[in-house]
Amino acid sequence: AALALLGSSAAAVVVWKWLGKRQIQKKMEEARRTRDEGVKKMAQAVQQFREQVPSVQADAILSLPLLELTGRLREGSLSPKTVLYTYLEKALEVTQQTNCVRHFIPECEEQLQEIQRQREKGLLYGIPVSIKDHIGHKGHLSTCGLVQCLGTPVQEDSILVKVLKRQGAIPFAMTNVPQSLFNYDCSNPIFGQTLNPFNHQKSPGGSSGGEGALIAGGGSILGIGSDTGGSIRLPSSFCGLCGLKPTAERLSVWPIHLLNGDVCSRPTPVPCALGPMARDVDSLALCMKALLCEEMFRLDPTVPPMPFDEEVYSSSALLRIGYYDTDGYFPLPPCMRRAVQETRGALQAAGHQLVPFSPPRIHYVMTELFLKTFFADGGRAWLDVFTGGIVDPNLKSQVNCCKIPSLGKKLLALILKPLQFLLLLLLKLKNVATISTCRSVKEMWNHHHQIEAYRTEFIARWKELRLDVVLCPVLGPAFTTGYPGKLLTAISSTMLYNVLNFPAGVVPVSTVTEADEEELKLYQGCCDDPWDRTLKQAVAGAVGLPVAVQCVALPWREELCLRLMKEVETLSQEK
Repeated sequence: AALALLGSSAAAVVVWKWLGKRQIQKKMEEARRTRDEGVKKMAQAVQQFREQVPSVQADAILSLPLLELTGRLREGSLSPKTVLYTYLEKALEVTQQTNCVRHFIPECEEQLQEIQRQREKGLLYGIPVSIKDHIGHKGHLSTCGLVQCLGTPVQEDSILVKVLKRQGAIPFAMTNVPQSLFNYDCSNPIFGQTLNPFNHQKSPGGSSGGEGALIAGGGSILGIGSDTGGSIRLPSSFCGLCGLKPTAERLSVWPIHLLNGDVCSRPTPVPCALGPMARDVDSLALCMKALLCEEMFRLDPTVPPMPFDEEVYSSSALLRIGYYDTDGYFPLPPCMRRAVQETRGALQAAGHQLVPFSPPRIHYVMTELFLKTFFADGGRAWLDVFTGGIVDPNLKSQVNCCKIPSLGKKLLALILKPLQFLLLLLLKLKNVATISTCRSVKEMWNHHHQIEAYRTEFIARWKELRLDVVLCPVLGPAFTTGYPGKLLTAISSTMLYNVLNFPAGVVPVSTVTEADEEELKLYQGCCDDPWDRTLKQAVAGAVGLPVAVQCVALPWREELCLRLMKEVETLSQEK
């Protein structure tokens, strides 16, 4: 009888699990069906517009830089409707090739009517804007690529979307992200893998990868991403775009939806920042100018009422620029270091003063400050978001590491530490298994204090050298899809400025050459270990793909950061 009871209990568990999986599958299928129906309706609306207005010069409109497009819209030589449908048509084409749009926003038609009723034309009047999946738009899901987020649409526009609309912009698409946002590839089990528009074997980066692919493919002229470890800057690097991560509190993040249905508003030592992505630096500056307005400061009183300082951005004063081409933690491919050295030479030739700068203790920052922030509880909160769901293949190694019991992690850390350059296993375990957690409230407070102490140390070194800004490398060129999940700690170049909460932006300056590819064959990284060889495989076959640099300023000096970015952009175009 006992055996029969045991057998029937086991069978019930199996049936229950099967029903749970079937339910999840149904939810995912429903989400994909809703997306596909939205694409079909948008394609029909575009077709209808084309029949009504057959003479639209789409290529001419798509080739206009943002500043010129806003001028044409404001003077009336182009209509917002023509521009919107031109970009919708192009976005449909780009997403068909790269799977970058998670959902089109049908209410863009209503916003089109609304801006024509506004008394004053805002700075972004008539500009179609794409937004990242988890930036709240009323009536739409913020999924983070997670099944558990498929239930409830957002009840209200996020403050940033409200301000965009007040400035005359038309949000028209929400873009794809990696599952849980904790990856710099761009795939999730619900909506699939997003591809790099320049090479479909390559990733667009992440977590704002859908934005990167859509803008680089020409399907959007301005996008809004978010960045906690490089999520604006890495897609910008991989896709050849300009992207700015501001000081986290410079733009409102309320309410940006996170993994567990919570919002990106609670205080955290490494905060989430929202920022613009576009094809040129002037577009980023215009977007920041539009967002830093009275409406933003009124809707979110926690945002400092600091309008955009046009004088700083437009200044031609010579700068004192710190530079480095490696952080000493994760050696980047030769082409990325070449980009910094060439840019340094161009800036020096233009009269700027270039000063060698070395960021302190990056290994400590990466393991003790950055990763410990996210895995303070051993990754338990992160694991909770996958409960009952399906884990994307690109995240499985990190998820499996977090599932190892604490005692097991400690034993692994002890065993692996002396062998860390010899064991292939470390590719999966070094990132997460050896991270110490915060075991008490006191340890958590101490962790916060360590971050503040490091910021103080970094700023002191910056001031000692009397620097205005810093030029440094960014991870790239674009990785082959699937590789970012194997190299979590390769993001040290971007992560540093999230820990410091400094504004940092990326500008494309070159492309990968045949000579770069040849030099890559000789790349040995730190010590030619399996980790370094994985990076080599990840970036191989990138001839013709974009190569970028990173520009950094002190907190609240976004205009100065953009000023350096503009200078770098101008010099690279002249070259």
